[in-house]
Amino acid sequence: MLILRCRYYHVAINVGQPPKPYFFDIDTGSDLTWLQCDAPCVKCTPVNFCLDLVNRLYDLQRYADPLVLMSLQAPHSLYKPKGNLVTCQDPLCVSLHGPGISNCRAPQEQCDYQVDYADHGSSLGVLVKDSFPLKFTNGSVVTPQLAFGCGYNQQVPGSAHLPYVDGVLGLGIGKPSILAQLRDMGLTKNVVGHCLSGKGGGFLFFGDDFLPKSGIVWKPVLSQSKHYSLGPADLQFGGQATNVKGLQIVFDSGSTYTYFSSQAYKGLVSVIKGDLNGKQLKDAVEDKSLPLCWKGAKPFKSIRDVINYFKPLVLNFTNTTNIQLQLRPESYLIVTEHGNVCLGILDGGEVGLGNINVIGDISLQDKLVIYDNERQQVGWAPANCDRLPKS
Repeated sequence: MLILRCRYYHVAINVGQPPKPYFFDIDTGSDLTWLQCDAPCVKCTPVNFCLDLVNRLYDLQRYADPLVLMSLQAPHSLYKPKGNLVTCQDPLCVSLHGPGISNCRAPQEQCDYQVDYADHGSSLGVLVKDSFPLKFTNGSVVTPQLAFGCGYNQQVPGSAHLPYVDGVLGLGIGKPSILAQLRDMGLTKNVVGHCLSGKGGGFLFFGDDFLPKSGIVWKPVLSQSKHYSLGPADLQFGGQATNVKGLQIVFDSGSTYTYFSSQAYKGLVSVIKGDLNGKQLKDAVEDKSLPLCWKGAKPFKSIRDVINYFKPLVLNFTNTTNIQLQLRPESYLIVTEHGNVCLGILDGGEVGLGNINVIGDISLQDKLVIYDNERQQVGWAPANCDRLPKS
């Protein structure tokens, strides 16, 4: 098993020979790993535009919450390819584009790629292979040659002002993912887990050595899904049923916030506002950090100051028995630099998600989350993400 330390919600991984460190977004919502690349670079940027299944275009650097105050270190120098191109006949190129879908005129041509994201960002480049020195928990080191994108043209939404990384670590279900490649080489099981601390930081691991013997809630992934889709769930508020039912749930660590479909979002807001009637909170319409914010008699210093005003949420999966995702107030609220509290669940209809409901980092904090592609299931359990696990 491999364990990597997360710095806020990106991870540093060495690539190449000699190895050089790069910062990657941890994204279970996409398959392809890529680095900004001097190939030469047509359009590269130091901005992390949260490449994922979804992204809301807000200025995340304004917030005081550690969820979004990632490291502001500038990214490293651009990755330089060394003639290590993946060709069109490589099975990974075929799996990336799909059978019969390719711009290749000959099998020996380079394998080009383009990934487009829901925030209208994109990465265009060519597949390459290079060594990824990885250290196992038993102390041994391997240097597999893994395929990833050499991105020489990145398009970034104009209003995105997010912290710096060098690329994206795609940990989705598909064959092009780093995880699937390691499994095909016999180095690890096709299992990845993360533990994201509410204080910032945490850890990420590949393989199945570090799985608690008990306490994990497992939910099967829907068959034929391209994402970690867990099926329908009904929403409970404060232990009571609501009219928000049948939510199609997807887990995605590449999304900072959680997103509900428009109808579900409106239902949730209605329930929360109704429960806040008579409490000492008022709408903070002047705070534009997020769409829905409240202020108290005096500014809030941390999320601990507001949790008594709000009730826990529960997603109760309806196609299985007794499987629930518990969301305490700190799993769906943030405190802004203005001392107000805002709802960290957003309207997915405004970013084109339709009926998909995305569980993002804000709701995955302080949980051990495991994506087990061997058994096609996702599991979660409460955890202390401030300490590396014993193995």
